[in-house]
Amino acid sequence: MPSPHILTQSSEQIFSIEISRRDKRNAITNAMYVAMSEALDAADADSGAAVVLIHGQADLFSAGNDLGDFLEAGSRQESAAPRFLRTIAGVRKPIVAAVGGPAIGIGTTLLLHCDMVIAADDARFQLPFVSLGLCPEAGSSLLLPQMAGHRLASELMLLGDVFDSAVAQRAGIVSRVVPAPELLTHARAVAARLAAQPADALATTKELLKRPAGRSVLQAIEAELPQFERLLASPTARSIFQSFLDKRSR
Repeated sequence: MPSPHILTQSSEQIFSIEISRRDKRNAITNAMYVAMSEALDAADADSGAAVVLIHGQADLFSAGNDLGDFLEAGSRQESAAPRFLRTIAGVRKPIVAAVGGPAIGIGTTLLLHCDMVIAADDARFQLPFVSLGLCPEAGSSLLLPQMAGHRLASELMLLGDVFDSAVAQRAGIVSRVVPAPELLTHARAVAARLAAQPADALATTKELLKRPAGRSVLQAIEAELPQFERLLASPTARSIFQSFLDKRSR
């Protein structure tokens, strides 16, 4: 399902996926999840692409889920988010992400499934799930403690504070921090270097690196989903969301 807010391009062995909804701070809707899933499937099937590059704009990655869209969502079958999570967790080709500006909620947790994350020095991250009356998603309850250690993962998840690129790098979410004006150029250069590697060796090495946790990540996603959906439907979460939307509309 095409979306005007998910732009794709395949060039010089790099399959680029751009989140482009600036008027809503690149907040992700159900239709955008469908489009991103289809884009990732297309990237994996594209014989001319060796690497996937996910990015927003130099100063904006994603404000996370569109809360209005979430409030309107019904059952799990109607949500395209679980499909996206399973898809990004299973992509065979290396994924590079370029992050500038805010990366909130899923804007941060989707990075845990990328193989390299280049962040601008002005990027800001946040995992506000508990503050919204929710719990972690995207396998982050498993992946973040593995990357950051239990103490730092607990601080980032339980308090939900905004943190900068330096903390994100210390937590293992970010591979490298670069000056903001160089973000997209640097990320494309990294993707080009990966694309120049022998394709079979590249894909095989990624599969081997993910193998120890691969099945556990999918199990974590499945364990999180019913709890996330239960909390999403709770009066507490819906009241928090509505309050947020009411303040934004003033």
